[in-house]
Amino acid sequence: MLKMEGGGSRIVVSIISVFLAFLSCASSYPALQNFLQCLPINSNPSHPISGAIYIPGNSSFESVLRAYTRNLRFTTLKTPKPLAIITALHESHVQATVICAKSHGLQIRIRSGGHDYEGLSYVSKVPFVILDMFNLRSIDVDIAKETAWVQTGATLGELYYKIATTSKVHAFPAGVCLTLGTGGHFSGGGYGAMMRKYGLSVDNIIDAQIVNVNGRVLNRVSMGEDLFWAIRGGGGASFGVILSWKIKLVRIPPKVTMFNVPITSRQGATDVVYRWQQVAPKLPGDLFIRATISNANGSITATFTGLFLGETDALLQLTNQSFPELNLTQKDCKEMSWLNSTLLVYGYPEGTSYEIFYNRTLTQGPANFYKGKSDYVKKVIPKESLEHIWKLVIKAGISFMQWNPYGGRMSEIPESETPFPHRAGNLFKIQYGMTWGLDNVTNDRIEAIRELYSAMTPYVSSEPREAFLNYRDLDIGKRSGFSKKKDLKEGGIYGVKYFKGNFRRLTKVKAMVDPDNFFVNEQSIPPSLY
Repeated sequence: MLKMEGGGSRIVVSIISVFLAFLSCASSYPALQNFLQCLPINSNPSHPISGAIYIPGNSSFESVLRAYTRNLRFTTLKTPKPLAIITALHESHVQATVICAKSHGLQIRIRSGGHDYEGLSYVSKVPFVILDMFNLRSIDVDIAKETAWVQTGATLGELYYKIATTSKVHAFPAGVCLTLGTGGHFSGGGYGAMMRKYGLSVDNIIDAQIVNVNGRVLNRVSMGEDLFWAIRGGGGASFGVILSWKIKLVRIPPKVTMFNVPITSRQGATDVVYRWQQVAPKLPGDLFIRATISNANGSITATFTGLFLGETDALLQLTNQSFPELNLTQKDCKEMSWLNSTLLVYGYPEGTSYEIFYNRTLTQGPANFYKGKSDYVKKVIPKESLEHIWKLVIKAGISFMQWNPYGGRMSEIPESETPFPHRAGNLFKIQYGMTWGLDNVTNDRIEAIRELYSAMTPYVSSEPREAFLNYRDLDIGKRSGFSKKKDLKEGGIYGVKYFKGNFRRLTKVKAMVDPDNFFVNEQSIPPSLY
């Protein structure tokens, strides 16, 4: 404990009195009691950690736990709960949580936005605490240098608004969902509607701050290039706790053009999707056209959502020449600022208040139970196979399949540049999404999406069947935690699907920075044994 004179000593006494109250609630679990005693000793007394601690005895514990629990699959009575939640208010709270959890044998789960599809940022089967980063969300934009520092608790909505209100001609390539936390989103790759022009979020990160396994705060220079490489696409939670990112802003025109064109099966969706596969990955990088396959009452609709970094006339000239099957017209196109386009691409109507960018917990409609999966497609799927897929989608009752085109800048960056390996050779990525409203049908819904995924095997990548880390899927493999050797073997099953040849380098970095595997979850990077 730091010794302080006068008023400082009164602060320490006050902190201790608060902790005595916590300890009385935690006395039934010695490891938790020791952990709580450890926290104020290892954090900055000028920023008391007592106000950041929630344990099950607190009246606010449940509301804090659920605030960033996005998937109702992990809100049931059988879902394991943390022994404590630390809602860090200062970087020293992060340091203390790491030091004290490691010292007293508790696992930590790190949550920034809570969008992990399998709940790994806030659920564990062993005694654990949640390190919640949502309070650390400052954003400092330097337009003169075209950079910004972003704390990992900031959401994409907050980042987009901050950039756009500072400059009308700058942006950042990242995701569609505005409530995504930058901590997990960036460290898993981070993609969005500008990926074909500027690549992924990780392709535009130039520095970072991380708390390592010893509780030290490191930047790019002090962490070294190997660790800096690993956290840009390899999943930061395997290596430490990301505090902040330094990002490189990208230039955009003052006006961009959006369109949204739904085409039903009766209107020829199959023909247009078939042609989309051939065209979308080869279009100029300024144009991104996503195809979303949805099922409503046994009928398929393909909705083509586009962002063009330019004005309508140039867009129409391009699509009329390269993709006339879309039949895009002037009335389909809407010119707007990039900031407004981030609302429309997410599905919000025109005129939505900008307050939405700072609503951290808002989702479109009520929260749902959810299961997601992913695939990569390298060859055009024939028309007759598309018709077969539509039947499978209807049979499974799948909520949507989202097909995101590659090509452009994505094909120019080498596979090994970052841990994210899915670059040249991919036509598009598929996200499968299944939502439902009642827990009693969970097993049926999960089995249905698994059956569709299995049936898609002939049309997608193989050896390995690639997957996207940010669409977390425990079906493709998970660690059992029995031994380091078994962890490495099991890790290779899912690791090669997420990272291909980069997995081996990730395990070597892990062995250098966290050889005892403190930062761990069911799909974390295991340390190499050699």
